[in-house]
Amino acid sequence: MNPSAHRRPLRALARPEIGGVVQGAAALLWLPQAALLAWAVQALADGTDGGALAAVLWPALGILLFGWLRAACEAWGARRTFGRARARLSDLRAQAAEALAGASPLDRGRVPSGLAASALAEQAEALVPYLVRYQPARWRATVVPLAILAAVASQTWVAALVLLFAAPLIPLFMAIVGWRAKAASEAQMVQMGGMNAFLLDRLRGLATLRALGAVDATAARLADSAQSLRERTMAVLRIAFLSSAVLELFSALGVAMVAVYVGFHLLGTLGFGTWNEPLSLGQGLFVLLLAPAFFEPLRELSAVWHDRAAGEAALEALEGLRREALPLPGAHAPDVHVVSMQPSNAAPSVVVHDLHFAWPGESRHVFEGCELRVAAGEHIALAGASGAGKTALLSLLAGLVPAQQGEILIGGVPMNDRTAAALRARIGWMGQKPHVFAGPVAANVALGRALDAGAVEAAMRFAQLKPVAQAHPGAALGEGGLGLSGGEAVRLALARIAVHPQADLLLVDEPTAHLDTETARRVADALLALARGRTMIVATHDPALVARLDRVVQLVADAAEKAA
Repeated sequence: MNPSAHRRPLRALARPEIGGVVQGAAALLWLPQAALLAWAVQALADGTDGGALAAVLWPALGILLFGWLRAACEAWGARRTFGRARARLSDLRAQAAEALAGASPLDRGRVPSGLAASALAEQAEALVPYLVRYQPARWRATVVPLAILAAVASQTWVAALVLLFAAPLIPLFMAIVGWRAKAASEAQMVQMGGMNAFLLDRLRGLATLRALGAVDATAARLADSAQSLRERTMAVLRIAFLSSAVLELFSALGVAMVAVYVGFHLLGTLGFGTWNEPLSLGQGLFVLLLAPAFFEPLRELSAVWHDRAAGEAALEALEGLRREALPLPGAHAPDVHVVSMQPSNAAPSVVVHDLHFAWPGESRHVFEGCELRVAAGEHIALAGASGAGKTALLSLLAGLVPAQQGEILIGGVPMNDRTAAALRARIGWMGQKPHVFAGPVAANVALGRALDAGAVEAAMRFAQLKPVAQAHPGAALGEGGLGLSGGEAVRLALARIAVHPQADLLLVDEPTAHLDTETARRVADALLALARGRTMIVATHDPALVARLDRVVQLVADAAEKAA
């Protein structure tokens, strides 16, 4: 399935969730509590026949009951909201990871691994406060003030007008501040992702940096990046404090004006503002109790305003990982059993007909009408100048990039979205720069396949890795091959192919490049021994290796021409 088919629009996350609605309803329970409290005070002032205890007993019980209900609703709503937030974050992470996995590893616009790791692991966590705190706070700020405004207006229209005029000033100034906060948060996250990518890249090349004496220069650049990140973080915090100050100023002025009006009205100085009779003590107290509660949701919204900016920036970062990219053929296709596929012990033929290919964003075609035929069990060399398309052709044959037009047949099976995954299972791939993952040597040979230790050790013996002290199965390797020389990394790639007996088509890209003569000869010997009974296509500039293969296919711009 194409991941874009089930992408949820980011605006869908703004819809109120049941947990946030329950939390908003819990905030509304303050209305009956304030009414009961004002009723009790009015009863005490009136001096009821049952005395003070009778005046406050039932209101106190009601306040206690509503308080318990409010706490229960808050707890349940918070728990529900947190659970849903974690589930949504996991869903978005899964979609982003699926999009990254479904993109071709040769996509030139691919998000750097450090930036992707930062977005998925670190930046994405900002989504939880956004959903847990900001979304319920926004819902309460929308509903609760309106309910309180209606309750106050039922007692006095003057106090309601004061609240009505004070309230819009708060979101207005918060929106102005919020625009700047969002930009600052995005800049902070870009800086954070860039620093993570820089650090990961330099850690991979630490041995090279030491050899070149560039450790101090790298440390200085990293320190400059960290200082820039600190400055951007402080800019975000300054904006967050400014939004809180704006809210406190206008809410304090609003509550003070309501208190002044109610006080002078009860003293008889201001006799207007009510509907019929003047306000009683209980009614005035009810209005005074509701005035701070009117601004409470807005105050809470201001406190989590930074979560909104950080959350939206995190959502955009995750959306950036799910961008349209060069697809990996068959990445999202269902598993299909290809009945026409030859058994794994039969070397396949390879046929390329009318192949057209261009890298995305480039007008120049690498191939236009490319033709190629390789007999079953044949070993051929792809030769040609740099840029002629040797690596691109191997990538197309391996199903790592899609062709714009034409047909590729492997063992009579066409390479397409339905068959690509099954065909890749019978292909052994060896790139120019074999990637070595951080972890044991045995894990780097097995590459996640369920293989017994004996098979891994046999493959390492075949690739002549056993004599290498740092390459025994349990030895730990650094990311990018730290601990192995160039020749040893090539041998590790040979072991990966040797441990895969189902691979009856070998695609090899420059296996002897940058190797000394003796090491190149040993690699060629092992490669030819491994290719017995299999079809092999090798892209190479090495004349010694070319001479040992069955024939040469000379690639020129936009075409593949056979040569003897």
